Amino acid sequence: MVTFATRSNADLIDLNYEKWKSDPASVDEKWQAFFEGFELALATAPSPKSSQGPSVKSGSNAAKQMNVSSLIYAYRSLGHTQAKINPLDETTPLNPSLQLEEFGLSEADLNSSFNSGHFLDGQPLKLKDLIEALKKTYCSSIGYEYIHMQNTEARRWIQSKIEPLQGAIDFSDKIKTRILRKVFAAESFESFLHTRYTGQKRFSLEGGETLIPCLDNVLEHCGRLGIKEVVMGMAHRGRLNVLANTLKKSYEFVFEEFGEEYVPDTVGGDGDVKYHLGYEKVIETKEGHYVEIRLASNPSHLEAVNPVVEGKARARQRILNDTKRDKVLPVLVHGDAAFAGQGLVTEVLNSSQLPGYRTGGTLHIIVNNQIGFTTTPKEARSTRYCTDVAKMIEAPIFHVNGDDPIAVVYVTMLAIEYRQKFGADVVIDMYCYRKHGHNEADEPMFTNPDLYDKISKHPPVSEIMTKRLVEEGTLSKEQIEEIKSEYETSLANSLERVKKAAEGRIELKKALAGSNAVFQPKYNFTPVETGVDRETLGKIVQGLTRLPAHIKPNRKIKRFLDTRRTSFESNGTIDWAYGEALAFGSLLNQGTPVRLSGQDSERGTFSHRHSVIHDAKTDERYIPLLNIDENQARFCVYNSLLSEAAVLGFDFGYSLDYPRMLCIWEAQFGDFANGAQVIIDQFIASSESKWGRVSGLVMLLPHGYEGQGPEHSSARLERFLQSCAEDNIQVCNMTNSAQYFHLLRRQMMREFRKPLVIMSPKSMLRLKDAASTWDEVESGSFQEIIDDDQITAAKTKRLILCSGKVYYDIRKKQAELNDKSTAVIRVEQLYPLHTEKLKELAKKYSKVTNLVWCQEESQNMGAYSFIAPQLEEIFGKKPAYAGRGASASPAVGVMVLHKKELAQLLEDAFTL
Repeated sequence: MVTFATRSNADLIDLNYEKWKSDPASVDEKWQAFFEGFELALATAPSPKSSQGPSVKSGSNAAKQMNVSSLIYAYRSLGHTQAKINPLDETTPLNPSLQLEEFGLSEADLNSSFNSGHFLDGQPLKLKDLIEALKKTYCSSIGYEYIHMQNTEARRWIQSKIEPLQGAIDFSDKIKTRILRKVFAAESFESFLHTRYTGQKRFSLEGGETLIPCLDNVLEHCGRLGIKEVVMGMAHRGRLNVLANTLKKSYEFVFEEFGEEYVPDTVGGDGDVKYHLGYEKVIETKEGHYVEIRLASNPSHLEAVNPVVEGKARARQRILNDTKRDKVLPVLVHGDAAFAGQGLVTEVLNSSQLPGYRTGGTLHIIVNNQIGFTTTPKEARSTRYCTDVAKMIEAPIFHVNGDDPIAVVYVTMLAIEYRQKFGADVVIDMYCYRKHGHNEADEPMFTNPDLYDKISKHPPVSEIMTKRLVEEGTLSKEQIEEIKSEYETSLANSLERVKKAAEGRIELKKALAGSNAVFQPKYNFTPVETGVDRETLGKIVQGLTRLPAHIKPNRKIKRFLDTRRTSFESNGTIDWAYGEALAFGSLLNQGTPVRLSGQDSERGTFSHRHSVIHDAKTDERYIPLLNIDENQARFCVYNSLLSEAAVLGFDFGYSLDYPRMLCIWEAQFGDFANGAQVIIDQFIASSESKWGRVSGLVMLLPHGYEGQGPEHSSARLERFLQSCAEDNIQVCNMTNSAQYFHLLRRQMMREFRKPLVIMSPKSMLRLKDAASTWDEVESGSFQEIIDDDQITAAKTKRLILCSGKVYYDIRKKQAELNDKSTAVIRVEQLYPLHTEKLKELAKKYSKVTNLVWCQEESQNMGAYSFIAPQLEEIFGKKPAYAGRGASASPAVGVMVLHKKELAQLLEDAFTL
């Protein structure tokens, strides 16, 4: 369908008009609204006596009224294309589609009166006055894009807010003065750093200083609307300015970080550059409200923080029992090139209304510098605006000129109100510019001479706003100079205090105050008793296997539940999925909530979990783990969107702000973690080292070589091990369900939190040898290293160490050989490696002649490269390697080759 009516589609109008008259529901709702307005115009057309111009009755005048209605719709739809939103544009853009001739109108009609329809409550206006009102509303410093939204109520709400104003924003002198103050605060800060710390990277906000009054208004308006917390993410441009002027981090601390001798008070790792650090502060607004703002730490992967912020916001909503999701607001500040270019933006937008990931709407603020490093928009995107991707979720988009801070503040208020009313995302696209290069050492004239020639001649936003307020009579020049001087003096005094502190004459307030770093005990191997008594297990089993009478499951699911109940009653065995369910149930029973999120996690990729039971006829859902005990903790399981980076980032963020919940992300196959590598590298593996941010997130990555080809065999164990240092993460590859049970419980029962990476099984899910007994879950704890209990040390000549599924292949081969002289040790936790336990075993098996590391992965993959040097140091001899040869691909593509390789590596394990 065309977006609006013109002469060129008159036949289409007639066709739809006839259809509408016979059946209004037979045409699109936009056509319905159009024809309703047309009929209303005919019915309420002014008489010749009351009209200031020619009357609108029938015939050609009626047709022109219809064209005027088309013109109104066109301005609503396309007015933004000729709005004055770009501060660097020297002329006002014109869209030929908005010219009179396009609507069968001419200058001769300008003094004729027409009905204004919904635009101004149907009042008659001369055409020239109507067009002027439309231009003021839709073609000023703000360009509104909202006609793409299907929600009629939302469109009408926006119209009701903006159209009566006709572009006039009536702020008090007090508010205008506050806006100017924030502009001066931002400009003074950047100018001060530029002159005092020449050449140091700070990713200046110059050219986009209006972000500071924008964010100031976010906090002020949140206070008015009852929003208690803001969870915020942004990249590095302008971050120091935001820390100082929005989160009120002291100037002294900011300046101290610029000092050449500055060494940060890190929690126990490597720290990070100053423009990546997070911060938290409770801000008292000017109206006496308190709003807590949490700025997330982030890496230089610009949009990677987006899902982390969403997860943090969701966790905060849970903690505050914010079921309406209107007390915690996620705010994401983007760059224009990144918003259009990074796929993670689209993934997060797609998650915005999904049950497991929605946060009640996010406020997106784009600092539109109109360039990405050295790349211009025409080289960086295929769309008119960087924001066009947001149309996929029908978010309203407000393009606004950054040189008009009053307009920016107005749309900020409008955006937050929209979010609160409709619980949906909204986008502010603040057009501005970047005064310097990508960083302060960069010379932008090399690659963008025309653009930077314009920028060099362009007045700063403070000058533009000052002139406006003086002309309006809001402030005098003298008052403005006093305001400017006030900020400059404050900055100079703060720097002087830092200099005196460096000379030892005063002591500055240190350090991690206000940062969101977490101190926790160091990692240790102290055993944690994670067994669960028989009576409690019985209660959990009852909850897991009992269904309400009206729920009639698939017969295979009924057999699945019956088998579980029988296993407990007959003291049978516990398979992998049952061990997991018992771990979840026992944690829930003791008050620890559990969240499981991933692709098809409700059923489980391998049809093993069945955490949600569906009635076979009605599809009614029943979740057994929510029915363990009336006082239990909450269990949440979600089938995620088909994304890795966004979902893993979300769950990581959730785990940061809700550490008492067992938070699990499950990959459909282990190699799917490839799609989330930036989250793994930049957050999970390094967040404690860089920012003191602690997470207990669990990653379940199905891993194992079953001859199914290269794509889904390997979870890339070697990549996680390569990232291991400073006790940053835990990497486990267990061999039975009891170990899994104890490991999940241990994760929540220690005094410290570390991310946990589990090479979870596939074929082993149903392997009888990997099943455990009830006795094994009733007592004991997780064992990082499992010794061989089938042979005595004195008889051992060969010692094979391994991890994961290959253990069962080794045992099968050993039985075939009837080998009584080989001991097999399982390394269930590869990192942190329990070296003391291994040293004990080295003493025990000191007389062995052959030491072997056996793995099913290729030699350049798996654990060999990581663990071989450590085994050599502990055992005093280099282990022989038994495994697949080095390869570019993780696994072969056909079963016959897979079996051949497996046979060879097992042969090597017993002969090398």
